[in-house]
Amino acid sequence: MRLGLSSLFGLIFLALPASAQDITLRLPVACEIGRGCFIQHYVDRDPSPAASDYQCGTLTYEGHDGTDIRVPTMAAQKAGVDVVAAADGTVLRTRDGVEDIALTGRGRQSVANTECGNGAVVDHGNGWEAQYCHMAKGSLAVKSGDTLKAGDRIGRIGLSGMTEFPHLHFTLRKDGKPIDPFAYGAPEKSCGGGKSLWEASLQRALAYQGGSVLNKGFASGPVTMEAIESGAAEQEIPTTRSPALVAFVRAIGLKGGDVQTLTLFDPDGKPVAQNKASPLDRDKAQWMAFSGIKQPEGGFRPGLYRAIYRVERSGKPAIEQAFGISLRP
Repeated sequence: MRLGLSSLFGLIFLALPASAQDITLRLPVACEIGRGCFIQHYVDRDPSPAASDYQCGTLTYEGHDGTDIRVPTMAAQKAGVDVVAAADGTVLRTRDGVEDIALTGRGRQSVANTECGNGAVVDHGNGWEAQYCHMAKGSLAVKSGDTLKAGDRIGRIGLSGMTEFPHLHFTLRKDGKPIDPFAYGAPEKSCGGGKSLWEASLQRALAYQGGSVLNKGFASGPVTMEAIESGAAEQEIPTTRSPALVAFVRAIGLKGGDVQTLTLFDPDGKPVAQNKASPLDRDKAQWMAFSGIKQPEGGFRPGLYRAIYRVERSGKPAIEQAFGISLRP
């Protein structure tokens, strides 16, 4: 989302060193990319009304000026995921007290002038500045003037401001201009150019993914998006006596035309259920699929049941995720 500093805390002009110096960033959240958290959106690098991420993909939207790092469920958010300083710096200003309520159904006017929600702006020196948004109400651990070291806790991921899912919106600026930390110095609309500002230890984990599996698991009946979001779906443990065995996934970053297949296999490796969806009619920020069977007479056989989720894009594999469950009486 486009978040101007003037709408966050009012304009403050600072005299920063004139020398140009690159910055090295650590991950601004205390979680593991691809497991405990996922990148939902990148910076929009297309100046036109269209939108494009740094790999010319669709994991962004018009005017988005930061990186969105989300947690997989509301349960994970409530358990607490820390937001930390991406580099050494000094806190310029903060805001706390905004309620953690999803924007869905409320309209943007409900968060006018508080789009960032609970947040902090940190001066990282040499013209570099970062804005940390959507933190949980009451979680901020810093105040204006505090000196931070990289990794120091700022707050926790929340659901405040203009957001529909729990995440950190991280905007990096150089001399007041938004910068894409994945492609610093790359020309607009370029694909894969520029320099990554993330520290070397993060390069592999932050490699571009054209879509990811956010949630996966098994349930004993039909699964809803609400159950996945709350974390309830992943807490269920089916048994051989469950009324059904249902494999489910929620994926993010899907594109129009993607073909999804979710297949359930019995302990012998035989496919017993499959859901092959029609090609998506348009890009989807997230999508849920499930496939399963009812309990056979006498119950399910004990053993390892597996599921494989595949996404085919333009005739080529794009996402594949395998997972399993051992059914016991």
